[in-house]
Amino acid sequence: MKRRPYTHCHDDPLIVARQLRDWYAGDPGQALLDGLQQRLDAWVPELFGYHALQIGNPDPARDLLAASRIRHRAIMDSLPGSGALVGRAEAVPVKSESLDLVLLPHGIEFSRQPHEILREIERVLVAEGHLVLVTFNPLSIYGVLRLALGWRGRAPWCGHFYGSWRIRDWLSLLGFDTLRCQSFGFRMPLGDGHRLAFVEHFGERWTPYLGAVSLILARKRVATLTPLRPRWRPRRKILSAGSMQPTPRNTHS
Repeated sequence: MKRRPYTHCHDDPLIVARQLRDWYAGDPGQALLDGLQQRLDAWVPELFGYHALQIGNPDPARDLLAASRIRHRAIMDSLPGSGALVGRAEAVPVKSESLDLVLLPHGIEFSRQPHEILREIERVLVAEGHLVLVTFNPLSIYGVLRLALGWRGRAPWCGHFYGSWRIRDWLSLLGFDTLRCQSFGFRMPLGDGHRLAFVEHFGERWTPYLGAVSLILARKRVATLTPLRPRWRPRRKILSAGSMQPTPRNTHS
């Protein structure tokens, strides 16, 4: 029998997704989302293309890709509502090689098929397309709390936290080059998560790999001997025939 990636989470992934969203609505979760938003706002303007997809939606009130220069963006989530396309990360309902950017917040920690999720993303990304992956870091205070609180069976503590070195190995085997890897979130997830800002500065300076959240930017390699597509290629239709079209988010540079 295969070992389950997580042993205490509820068997219903929708319940786990709701638990994670509820946790992010609290002060510690909002503090982490503030840190994530700040870093995404610095990273994503450098990533270009026609289509971007965010898989998973920890806070429907936020647009994590707000700073992106990609005009056609959509969100896919396992939970219905909030204007997102409903779907599962293990079976993304878009055509192969149709997306330029995928943002995956906490897509692998609470899935029994983390490798299948990464293979799906490799499938839907164009050559030289980018993946931004957000995961909880086992080498952090959150990793310690997971060991202490995982038995309660509630997200985020019931998930399987994978080290960034392990994820980079998986991505390399799938044909990705890791461009950046950064962790953040050094405060205890208790009380007001916005206090003790000096802890963040200390952690970033002296223990930069021990943040609660790891942020990884990877680029899909161009296959050997495969000619590059011209940059003026026509826009692609990203959904398979018969699929419901997501509502794009139109932004202006």
